Amino acid sequence: MFLTSLALSPDHDIPAPLLTELTALYAANREFQALSGDFPDPDDIRPEQVARALAEELAHPEAEVLLARSEGRLVGVAITLAHHPDPADPDPWIGLLMVAADIHRQGYGLRLASLVEDRFRSAGRTAVRLAVLDGNDRALAFWTSLGYQPIAHRPDRGKGRPCTVLRRTLNEV
Repeated sequence: MFLTSLALSPDHDIPAPLLTELTALYAANREFQALSGDFPDPDDIRPEQVARALAEELAHPEAEVLLARSEGRLVGVAITLAHHPDPADPDPWIGLLMVAADIHRQGYGLRLASLVEDRFRSAGRTAVRLAVLDGNDRALAFWTSLGYQPIAHRPDRGKGRPCTVLRRTLNEV
């Protein structure tokens, strides 16, 4: 598996074939989409909605959208934030980590999380945070199995949804 950073065209467009792959990835994770409320209808996620959501993420200068590919296939996406808007928060964040639904529980999520952590570690960062929405028990179990520890329970900054904030120290490998 390897990561590439999503690069938008000067018009902020995502190439059509990639947008098709991304839309399929988002749509296949229906359970998460229903929980998050990020799209009006989790059963009908459209390319223009995915493009708009990614453009909104990338509007933040500290954000990066990472595409995970394996054997030529888009297997996952991670959205990271190098610096949180709260100056009291020193850690980078994983805002989203999503793996293609048909390959859940096959180690891709673990590998993607490790690659994201490696990027932060190589940038000299010593810890990473993320938030898991209440009700997303599988995600909470996944992240705690990787050594992430709950440090707070509060509404998320974007939509006020209740979530658990987790943190993991990035030790040298």
